[in-house]
Amino acid sequence: MIRAVFFDMDDTLYDTSGFAAIARRAAVKAMVHNGLQCSEEEGYSLLMDIVKEKGSNYDKHFNILAKEVNGIEDPLIIVNGIITYHNTKFAMLKLEPECFSILLYLKSKDYKVGLITNGKQLKQWEKLVRLGLYPFFDDVVTSESVGVEKPNPEIYKIAMNRLDVTAGTSLMIGNSFETDIMGAYNAGIPSMIINSEFTEEQQKFMDEHNYHVRKLSSLIDLMNIL
Repeated sequence: MIRAVFFDMDDTLYDTSGFAAIARRAAVKAMVHNGLQCSEEEGYSLLMDIVKEKGSNYDKHFNILAKEVNGIEDPLIIVNGIITYHNTKFAMLKLEPECFSILLYLKSKDYKVGLITNGKQLKQWEKLVRLGLYPFFDDVVTSESVGVEKPNPEIYKIAMNRLDVTAGTSLMIGNSFETDIMGAYNAGIPSMIINSEFTEEQQKFMDEHNYHVRKLSSLIDLMNIL
């Protein structure tokens, strides 16, 4: 019997598809307008190289871009990039359809609701607050706060311990096979996937290991399952 439902955050509870690229392009445009000495396409290409090298959670992408192009970390150029990026990103931040409905449903049925997310603690909490989601969660586990990230089963064990549930009474909902589904598998938790398709290799793995993962067309499907 399921007692706790754990959710991933990005591309599970809200849609991130494409908005990061749009926000970065807008940021580069603002930087070029304020003195970055390259074209917008050149600046965006350089920025993406920096993001690839440093990772998306690195907090000084625009500093490096300014230094590489202009030779100095001009604060006016950098701040214009940062502000434009965040303003654009959060203007586009939107919940998956019926997200509030399913969270209200789960709480009304006395399920415990948890969040397990990789990423910076403050960044993830900012999204929760901006989206108005944080009151629905009994606990929020970020990889930064506990020192391990999905698919390491330890982060799932920490989340289960905090809500006083077991693997057999838990369910994980996420969009990534590599992190959400494999992490749940490693921790012995049943899982469901949303906003993603399985590759042939992934399906073969699940078949060989007798691990069935149900695909959700929307979060509201949970009302007919739980």
